[in-house]
Amino acid sequence: MVDSRDLDEAAIRRRRQCTACNGRFTTYERIESARLTVVKQSGGREEFDNAKLASGLAKALTRRPVPVDAAERAADAIEAELRSQGVNEIPSSRIGELAMERLRQLDQIAYVRFASVYQSFDDIEQLKREVDTLYEQRSDRAPGQTDLALVTSVPPAARSGRR
Repeated sequence: MVDSRDLDEAAIRRRRQCTACNGRFTTYERIESARLTVVKQSGGREEFDNAKLASGLAKALTRRPVPVDAAERAADAIEAELRSQGVNEIPSSRIGELAMERLRQLDQIAYVRFASVYQSFDDIEQLKREVDTLYEQRSDRAPGQTDLALVTSVPPAARSGRR
């Protein structure tokens, strides 16, 4: 090895020299992180898929006033948090909880969308309780957040789609 330099916290660039022909070449080395395994509710296991998580978050954030890459950044942050815990197997419920926390911080409407699917609300009363809880917990409206008071002040005819 002739020279070694860090590219970032996970990659190293090394200049090497062949002992047979004295030719020089460069290698790039990356630290291979442990694989995360998701343990499903059914007991099945599958490898953690950052793209799958980002896709689910992006669906909840569709047509919301958030940056275009918000779902990818949230998925990356969730993956980093999971890896920092130092375990290889993560229950899918933990990933869902972290996703809901991120969405709650990003956009309340996206959070309600995700929660309504993730928590499988059986009726409108459960959804209303979740929205009421969210409304009570918020301290100040975060920039770009839709005011939930606007959602509850829609006339009944408009909510049902009739005019």
